[in-house]
Amino acid sequence: MTCISDLKLLLSSLAVCSAYPAALAPRGAASAAASAVSMSAISPGDVGTTRPLGVWDPLGLMTKMPDKYRRWQEMEIKHGRIAMLATLHVIVTGAGYKWAGYCSYLSFPPLKFDDIPAGTLGSWAALPQAGWAQIVAVVAILDNSLFAQDPALPPGDVVGDKIPWVRYSDPAVKEFKLNAERNNGRAAMMGIYGMMIHEGLTGNPIWPLDYEPGHFPLIPLEAVWPGLFSMGNPYPTA
Repeated sequence: MTCISDLKLLLSSLAVCSAYPAALAPRGAASAAASAVSMSAISPGDVGTTRPLGVWDPLGLMTKMPDKYRRWQEMEIKHGRIAMLATLHVIVTGAGYKWAGYCSYLSFPPLKFDDIPAGTLGSWAALPQAGWAQIVAVVAILDNSLFAQDPALPPGDVVGDKIPWVRYSDPAVKEFKLNAERNNGRAAMMGIYGMMIHEGLTGNPIWPLDYEPGHFPLIPLEAVWPGLFSMGNPYPTA
């Protein structure tokens, strides 16, 4: 685990350092970096180019293949939304909230929703292959029909006027919401990968927090503030 922590720290340090090349490089190098950004498909201020990284493209993909930028935006948003739902699935099912009734009558014996363990790998292994086939088929149909991306609309706007979705008339509020969705999606993609790795190694998707099936800490305040729930009201009104 020490090696993994050191690797995470190294990658984080490299990311932060790469985010500010102009501040650390000589003036000539800074001008070249600014020129490279101006030639890229990404522009400072685009949705997703938030601090501290800003425009971060160490491999120069947006300079070499700017025509794919739009497609990669759509894929990032889509994967981020799926990851946010997956993370929420771990929290909700881990807390004991599951559908009533049977998930599959064709299994032997029939499979109830309560029989499917919470978490990531456990729930994936318990669900019959026919069930996964149905899920993939439904998602594919929706992705190519009701929620198909219109090239004339911004990336991620997959409903248009087909569904009375929430719209924001204030440009500043809209930009904040879009950036929040993009960053939350990125965090969720890293988070669900972490949960899968932790569950595969320890059996606990939220390791090192203690986890008992059906009693998932929705807000694990006790873990970060020991004794919180045994010390009375921490915020007295009088």
